[in-house]
Amino acid sequence: MSAPPVSKIVIVGGGTAGWMTAAAIVRVLGAMPGLSVTLVESEAIGTVGVGEATIPQIIGFNRLLGLDEMTFMRETRATYKLGIEFVDWLRPGHSYVHPFGSFGLDMLGIEFQHFFLRGAQQGEAARIDDYSIAAVAAKAGRFGWPRPDNPRSPMSKLSYAFQFDAGRYAKFLRGYAEAAGAVRIEGRITEVRQDGESGFVTGVVLEDGREVAGELFIDCSGFRSLLLGQTLGVPFTDWSKWLPCDSAVAIPCELGGANEPLTRSTARPAGWQWRIPLQHRIGNGHVFSSAHLDRQAATDLLLANLDGKPLAQPNQLAFRAGHRARAWDKNVVALGLAGGFLEPLESTSIHLVQSGIARLMALFPDTSFSAVERDRFNLETEREYRNIRDFLVLHYRQSERDDSEFWRYCRNLPPPDSLKEKLELFTSSGRIIRENNELFTEDSWLSVMLSQGVTPQSYHPAAWMLDAAETRQRLTHIRGAIAQTVAQLPSQAEFLRANGGAIAAEDYLTA
Repeated sequence: MSAPPVSKIVIVGGGTAGWMTAAAIVRVLGAMPGLSVTLVESEAIGTVGVGEATIPQIIGFNRLLGLDEMTFMRETRATYKLGIEFVDWLRPGHSYVHPFGSFGLDMLGIEFQHFFLRGAQQGEAARIDDYSIAAVAAKAGRFGWPRPDNPRSPMSKLSYAFQFDAGRYAKFLRGYAEAAGAVRIEGRITEVRQDGESGFVTGVVLEDGREVAGELFIDCSGFRSLLLGQTLGVPFTDWSKWLPCDSAVAIPCELGGANEPLTRSTARPAGWQWRIPLQHRIGNGHVFSSAHLDRQAATDLLLANLDGKPLAQPNQLAFRAGHRARAWDKNVVALGLAGGFLEPLESTSIHLVQSGIARLMALFPDTSFSAVERDRFNLETEREYRNIRDFLVLHYRQSERDDSEFWRYCRNLPPPDSLKEKLELFTSSGRIIRENNELFTEDSWLSVMLSQGVTPQSYHPAAWMLDAAETRQRLTHIRGAIAQTVAQLPSQAEFLRANGGAIAAEDYLTA
């Protein structure tokens, strides 16, 4: 006979991770008899709060909660995002867009890139970006919703995400979760109590002596990893040899420059700088290796490259790339920074929270806390971290930059075996294999590998089934259809105003 269901869930920590978790649980499991969801957080403990850029999967999360997109846009001061622009990564003066959505059209039953490669061999000078509606629209500052209902339109190939104020998103979700029955308790945790025999966490004690008891504990305490790391002692798997950036400084500034639906990543001598334009301000940050650049120099470099007046003091962060060896141990599940950290180069931080929540909902335990579900959760979590790690390492390792010790180190990194296999296969034949439904699609790998100088030696033999003239004609037609479609789209600002997503004028003064 099965054990009784979990009835008391305690979430330790708020911020984006905590309130995403609370909102999802009350939405998906709120009707379970006797279920209580309690979130403990302290206003005295700050949150990282710089994860403002997302990837398209966030749309599914918002829809799961039943959020109205335009209300969400206004409340979080959000803008649209069609991809990430990488500036100076291959070499100074070079840039490309890693877009959302797909490239071109598959033909004769094989992937588009093989025809692109055949065209390039024949002298076609167009870049892979020119075959992405998302990349072209992003650089033009234009936006429209995808048209999956019209597969003949280039808009059917478009995907999008959001850039938003993470603090406002957490506040928005807090209101949602509390209205649906989640209970927030203000207080600083001073003690974690465990069962003497099993080691399971039984409750957390607050500074004023109150105890919050529970059966399932979700650790959203950020880098502290209060429950999983500090209390249960789950070790940390360190990936800093592959991802040497261990520090960041973040600061918002006034609006200035282009307000394209793009996150921008600009390579710097010891790392990179992010630029995330919102409706009311720009989020900026400099991710760097402290072994190659001191904190003051990193801060000065960031401040010298802002598009507007700073709106706050610099926020200094320190971290290690990697993950806890087990994201679920005993009756504690870690989500967000408490379980691991991979730098926000490809905007995956919020997604890792979201995917962890989805995994927990699928493998939600009863009070027996079977090891089978726990082991599966840990296997899938580690696999996801590893796949994202490989994609991030690709950006660093495939740079041609030789202008600093940091970039020379990155260029000479021996890749993880899983990345090495992908590079060898693509270099050999232009083929890309996506395994275990990994996060980044074939199109994402194609974008970054081609744009950062990985040149295939050949391509699928079936591409020869089209003669040279027809290949070039088809490629020209695809580029023309994309350009014509983009020219008819409204600007992002026009789109937001027309659909009710633009913030009021007085909200520009509210950071």
